Amino acid sequence: MAGLTAGVILIDPSGTLVGANEAALRMHGVTRQEELGGTVDDYCQRFCLRYRNHHRLAKREYPLVRMLAGESLPDLVVEVAPVGTNEPRWTHEVHDVVMDEDGGDPDCLALVIQDVSERYDAEARFEAMFQANPAPALILRLSDQRFIRVNSGFAELCGCARDAIEGRHLRDFDILAKTDRHAVVAERLAAGATIPQVEAELSLPDGSSRLVVLAGQPIEVADQRCLLFTFADLEPRRRAEGALRDSEHRSTTIFRLAPAAMAVTAADDQRIIEVNEAFVHMTGRSSHELVGRNVDDVQLWNDAAQRRSMEQEIDRRGGVRTCDVRVLPKAGNPIDCLVSAEAIDVRGERRVLWLYQDVTARRHSELELVGAIEAVMKDASWFSRSIMDKLATLRGTDGAEPQATPELSRREREVLELVCQGLDDKAIAGRLELTSNTVRNHVSRLYAKIGVNRRSAAVIWARERGIGSRSASKGQDSSR
Repeated sequence: MAGLTAGVILIDPSGTLVGANEAALRMHGVTRQEELGGTVDDYCQRFCLRYRNHHRLAKREYPLVRMLAGESLPDLVVEVAPVGTNEPRWTHEVHDVVMDEDGGDPDCLALVIQDVSERYDAEARFEAMFQANPAPALILRLSDQRFIRVNSGFAELCGCARDAIEGRHLRDFDILAKTDRHAVVAERLAAGATIPQVEAELSLPDGSSRLVVLAGQPIEVADQRCLLFTFADLEPRRRAEGALRDSEHRSTTIFRLAPAAMAVTAADDQRIIEVNEAFVHMTGRSSHELVGRNVDDVQLWNDAAQRRSMEQEIDRRGGVRTCDVRVLPKAGNPIDCLVSAEAIDVRGERRVLWLYQDVTARRHSELELVGAIEAVMKDASWFSRSIMDKLATLRGTDGAEPQATPELSRREREVLELVCQGLDDKAIAGRLELTSNTVRNHVSRLYAKIGVNRRSAAVIWARERGIGSRSASKGQDSSR
């Protein structure tokens, strides 16, 4: 007994403890045999035994008592602690040995003890971590392909209790039936090897399914070969992708069928990404001629410098509104347009959405009106002021209340007064010591603020509000 690593406690048929080796003493936290007790009854009074489910053993269930009663013990696992201690200190795996020299009644009984505390502590820690793991997981025993562990994350994923899955056979709850690379997965399962991450359609007990990513890792649980499966739920991602596809489909449909001409360009290199049917109709160019090409290569605008100035404004402010431009179609005369643009994000890439409003017909009507005014002014220049006033009045013939005058900056007011004096952009730039691009930007913002798109309309707007009238009066006096 002295050389054994297993603990041994000897008792005679009368219930007296007649011997214990050092290993048995150590497994009970004592140094002398007397501390175990002189009899089986003494032992029962000094040590508290529990099953692994923490159920306390009655005295008649103690292994030593059962041996005295003539019962043969299979490998039995009990938790042992001194009486008065709340928590078990050791986990013992015990079995009995009956010694009989003459074939009659037993001469001596031996309780053989293996201390398996570390193994069960490790298993307890594993069980705690397994259940605390937020990722859904379960364990499949390879010998009979039954699920022996299910954590709360997997139970929540399936929408059922853990005991509804534990003990079931793989064929009854086949988590691998609808996996990518199914042949490889089946081969690795048969070999008990690692199963790499694969997507799978997981059939749930309620008849529904969820898209998941699963992986399998070989482990041992209680000396049994198993596979630990972990899962990542992809169903929220699939739903989000579906919602995104629906949203993109709606946006694409609106973009394609919109009556206003629209185009999408790349913010970094001004490459045309997409155009709608109205844009194709306006420019006379097919989408194949436009998509993928740079705006400068197609020569859509008559003033490339103006477009680059607008692009700079988009970079600074995120967009521009109702800028007066001329678009060059593939055939025919230039098209007068009001252009608005906005920087947008498309799947993480910066794009610019352009909207073109064809105002050519309206411009022709305005030009005809201005031509008529100029024709009258050639013969009766003294009418010019009254005509301007009358036109300002006629602008409100719909009976609407006059709109409030928007607030103009000092520079915008200077530019408007010089426009009223008949100066073009170049002359205004020289007068104010600015670049032509800067003046063009001021004029564009001025048009947007006051709601006009031509110089003549800006002059009328200014005259009806008393802006630039002093300059106009001087011009009329000199003409007289």
